[in-house]
Amino acid sequence: MFEDWEADFGRTFVLGSDPVKVKLRDDIRKAFLAGKQYFQAHPDITAVELYRHAQKLARDSGWEYGGPIAGHLIGQFPHERIAGDKVTLYVHPDNPKKMRDLDAQGQERHWIFEIHFVDRTRQIGGFYEELLTVG
Repeated sequence: MFEDWEADFGRTFVLGSDPVKVKLRDDIRKAFLAGKQYFQAHPDITAVELYRHAQKLARDSGWEYGGPIAGHLIGQFPHERIAGDKVTLYVHPDNPKKMRDLDAQGQERHWIFEIHFVDRTRQIGGFYEELLTVG
């Protein structure tokens, strides 16, 4: 938190040179970029569609998708304090809303995209999180 603003930016780092962990870290970064490209190529994408795509990216890379969400809205509030309907404010498997719909004030909404890959057998996982709707 920086005053009233929440910053969501996350990366996975590997200590040492374990090749499986290095592959996990690299696969997560590649999946984030592929997911962002997918979002940009589909102007009417819904949150559930992006969530399912994140799951597919995990499977295609040989991992399990490990998160209950694949991102969330951002703004002048910490997302943990959002009152009311949380599902429509997340890249969530039950959110059918178009991600590019405007907010109640007619403003563009901005999303964080999160990639969570895990290997439950090895008990390892990784994470990549960054702004989706800019850049």
